[in-house]
Amino acid sequence: MVARVATVAFQGIEAVPVDVQVMVAPGKVGMQIVGLPDKAVAESRERVQAALHASGLAMPAKRVTINLAPADLPKEGSHFDLPIALGLMAALGALPADQLQDYVVLGELSLDGGIAAVAGVLPAAIGANALGKGLICPHDSGAEAAWAGEEVDILAPRSLIALANHFRGTQVLSRPEPARRSDPSDLPDLADIRGQESARRALEVAAAGGHNLLMCGPPGSGKSMLAARLPSILPSLAPAELLEVSMIHSIAGQIGGGQLSDRRPFRAPHHSASMAAMVGGGFRARPGEVSLAHRGVLFLDEFPEFSPQVLDSLRQPLEAGESVIARANHRVTYPAQIQLIAAMNPCRCGRAGEPGYSCARGPRCQADYQARISGPLLDRIDIRIDVPAVQTRDLIGKQEAEASAAVAKRVLAARETQVARYRELGLPHVRMNAHCSTALIETVAAPDAGGQALLHEAAEKLRLSARAYHRILKVARTLADLEGLETVGRIHLAEAISYRVAAEPLRAAA
Repeated sequence: MVARVATVAFQGIEAVPVDVQVMVAPGKVGMQIVGLPDKAVAESRERVQAALHASGLAMPAKRVTINLAPADLPKEGSHFDLPIALGLMAALGALPADQLQDYVVLGELSLDGGIAAVAGVLPAAIGANALGKGLICPHDSGAEAAWAGEEVDILAPRSLIALANHFRGTQVLSRPEPARRSDPSDLPDLADIRGQESARRALEVAAAGGHNLLMCGPPGSGKSMLAARLPSILPSLAPAELLEVSMIHSIAGQIGGGQLSDRRPFRAPHHSASMAAMVGGGFRARPGEVSLAHRGVLFLDEFPEFSPQVLDSLRQPLEAGESVIARANHRVTYPAQIQLIAAMNPCRCGRAGEPGYSCARGPRCQADYQARISGPLLDRIDIRIDVPAVQTRDLIGKQEAEASAAVAKRVLAARETQVARYRELGLPHVRMNAHCSTALIETVAAPDAGGQALLHEAAEKLRLSARAYHRILKVARTLADLEGLETVGRIHLAEAISYRVAAEPLRAAA
């Protein structure tokens, strides 16, 4: 007799169906797992045997063969423990095999028969729903699985015994409820920023349109403080975005207690991060920082201190909105639609251009330091601003700065305008100006006569690339949206061009 249990393997955030086939037959006593299992799957043999013994079920003195089909698909992770155990129990008659056919199963077994949480429960639940099946998952992951929809039948037992009792009718497992993580009430507020009016303005524009931003200034000028306060003015994730972001974090095993949050991701990796850590990769091609920041912010402090190869690996995700990890034995694509926020000092000593200070190395110090950022990467940054040192008069006294709540209202109104505009154009997947196509931005951001003349003159004098030209239009469109205007005017283009002009010294160094 061959017992079958459905489970999944993960390719990116996609849950690929896997058929666990268990056969108990006469022969040499032992358990063999076939079907391209990795080390974690091969070790499940020991965990399954110990868990069944702890649950009061003795292993038969026969040959047990477990096939994970399709056999040419690599199987990775410890979540195959539970489907293997249930298939073995069904083959031995301890569980009704017909009832298991209605479920997709995943979970890791403890030696005492308990079921431990695993990564990827949310994509597995969505995949099970697409197959018209229910889901059996660990108790600690049940709240995460419940987000797949109320129509999905979900069983979240704590142990093998609890699951067996449920199928026998001696115990009822209630359906878990979706859990939401409460948003922190102590987010850093923009009211803490003294002075830096131009930087606050650029941060608001970047938040409203999802534009990439580079801040350059001496140490202590407030660049990191400004970036840390960006989440306080960003709107919450839409329901569809929430599921999309949570699926990536589920694959990475970063959903604690099955609780999801509609707060946009904010990732700030250290400048020693490797390329695999940044764009994804490794033995199992896990998502990197650019994917974990999907629909949110990737903040890179000390921008030139990152490896040039790591920085240049961001060029494709910034342009395409996805991270493609291609290796000899697999190819995985993760969503990576991010807003890049970067901060840097003007030179290695940090004080280049400061009045009354001259660097011992002269202009070469600034040129060499800024040359670590390549021109093609810099061309993908919409807004670049200089953040000067804070003046003493800004620190002394009780000047009141505008709080994040007021700025967040303007940002939300501008984003709602953009969502409505692109929905009317039949593009519901486009939610911000930064993600608009080049052909479309020329239509929705068509300037008036004065703006057109200014844009033509700037393009000739600054020798703008095609990408820079369209990114100026996107920023100008956002500036008009913040003011609630339908037409992009000369004043909007002038401000957008000023953000691009500020990057010219960096471009020359690159």
